[in-house]
Amino acid sequence: MYNTPKTSRISIFWISCLFLLLLTSIFHLQIFKGDEYAAISEKNFVRLKTILPMRGEIFDRRYRPIALNKPSFSLYIIPGQIKDRKKVSKFIDDYFRSSQVEIDEIISNSKFRMFQEILLIQNIPYEKVVFLSEHINDFPSLTCKSESIRNYIYNNHFVGYVGRISEDEYENLKKTGYSINSIIGKTGLEKFYESLLVGKSGYDILQVDSSGRNLQFFKHNLHKDPVDGADIILTIDNELQNFINTILPEDKNCAVVVCDTRTGGILAYVSKPEFDPNLFAAGLSMEEWNNLINDPRNPMLDRIIHGTYPPGSTYKPIVATLGLEDSLITPTEKLSECTGGLQIGDRFFKCWHEEGHGRLEIINAIKYSCDVFFYDLSTRIELDRMKEFTCQNRLTVKTGIDLIGERDGFFPDLKWYKESFGKYAGIIGPKVNLAIGQGEILCTPLQLCCYFAAIANDGLWKQPHLMNRTIEETCSKEFIPWEENLPVSEKNIKLLQNALLKAVNERYGTGSAARLNNITIYGKTGSAENHMGEETHAWFAGYAVWEEPEIAFTVFLENAGHGGSVAAPLASRIVFFYDKMKRK
Repeated sequence: MYNTPKTSRISIFWISCLFLLLLTSIFHLQIFKGDEYAAISEKNFVRLKTILPMRGEIFDRRYRPIALNKPSFSLYIIPGQIKDRKKVSKFIDDYFRSSQVEIDEIISNSKFRMFQEILLIQNIPYEKVVFLSEHINDFPSLTCKSESIRNYIYNNHFVGYVGRISEDEYENLKKTGYSINSIIGKTGLEKFYESLLVGKSGYDILQVDSSGRNLQFFKHNLHKDPVDGADIILTIDNELQNFINTILPEDKNCAVVVCDTRTGGILAYVSKPEFDPNLFAAGLSMEEWNNLINDPRNPMLDRIIHGTYPPGSTYKPIVATLGLEDSLITPTEKLSECTGGLQIGDRFFKCWHEEGHGRLEIINAIKYSCDVFFYDLSTRIELDRMKEFTCQNRLTVKTGIDLIGERDGFFPDLKWYKESFGKYAGIIGPKVNLAIGQGEILCTPLQLCCYFAAIANDGLWKQPHLMNRTIEETCSKEFIPWEENLPVSEKNIKLLQNALLKAVNERYGTGSAARLNNITIYGKTGSAENHMGEETHAWFAGYAVWEEPEIAFTVFLENAGHGGSVAAPLASRIVFFYDKMKRK
């Protein structure tokens, strides 16, 4: 029998003791101290710190500012370092512009980002930053950072506004470099050109201990600089924009758009009442939001591309050219005599001029805006053909402007009437009404402006746009609009131009209040009835010519009266001011 030497038995004993001690230590660490050391290990790990880029700024066509970045302070919280959640929420509620409910919601939504800095409040006054620094030892989860915030130079709808990224937006965009604290375009140009303005985030990779101190274990390739967003130069002219703002009545809802007929660039874009986009950039309180959405004048509505209205007599040029193009009338043909109205079937349709216009050919029918001429002409046109031609002239369809949410407008067809009023519904009466821009037809002020710009361009329609070009470190982008020809022959365009010229510059023309001595203005008035039973909507649309046509415009005022007496004089002042700018 083999006997183990005494020294060997002693070695085995001590090895067994060490092994047992090791097992006991592991058992103690895993079972009794496991939670404690797990918590410590969670606080001692690698963090990715996002470095946000500077957002691109926005300027008018003469490089004057529209949307800039200005220094500000922001308040952040690290949920994993909160000692007393209720105490922190109450402190923020007492001294900062945020409620306990909002803070609790932010913290709850950040349960998987316990050691990330989460943005709470932007644009904190400096005195509050000083106050927080005095209490920072009581609230180690809070920190202030010097950052930038959007600053909009004047109120408008076209630029839009930025705001903090939502949870849904973050989930969709996080793979493209956005962080939960990113500021993102919400409406207008800020949203449409978000990919150009936002830039690209940088980062630092850090290993930190339980107190958040950088352990500096990593030395190389762990930093990337951010790339700032591109600056955008618009076609907007701030001087013209501000002038139009000063001449519009404060008690009316209005929309004025002016475009460069040569390029399609928008020179002025005024929708009133407007709102202050800086409210959103700084973080809107619930009270401020409720005041905006409950305002009966609806200042959030962009009436230029989101507001749709019956165009009234500004629509008559389309009906006139349709009659000419389809050979339903000749340029010299006189239709039914206007004696103040026209009997069609069992209904008498009134003309706006109760004394009547007599018998007119097409040019004078446009000049005097005789309703009877267009009532009679409509009886020769099929309803669906009227809709088709209207859309071909790009009324009641989107223009393709570089903004979010542009509306189409509306033109009813035979199918719509039968579905809405039954298969035996009569359409002669509605069609007569449509021929003078009344009834169910709806279009936006921008659509009308682009249509009259196309008339000025001898029938060439150009896509409207607000961006001229970008300014970037590597390369610049220029907006290139698309073009198409209206379905109107050259001779009929010339006839229409002549009619619009007479409407403004000859005696008794309905647009004579827009006449200027040294500048030639072409245009058409409109007074559109509205279903609210108030005063008519006032329209004036047209263009102005120097050596060549340069600007087209639409002036629109809700429930303001007649286009000839209300809108036309405003158009005249706008053209006169533009002429003064040209001469500087």
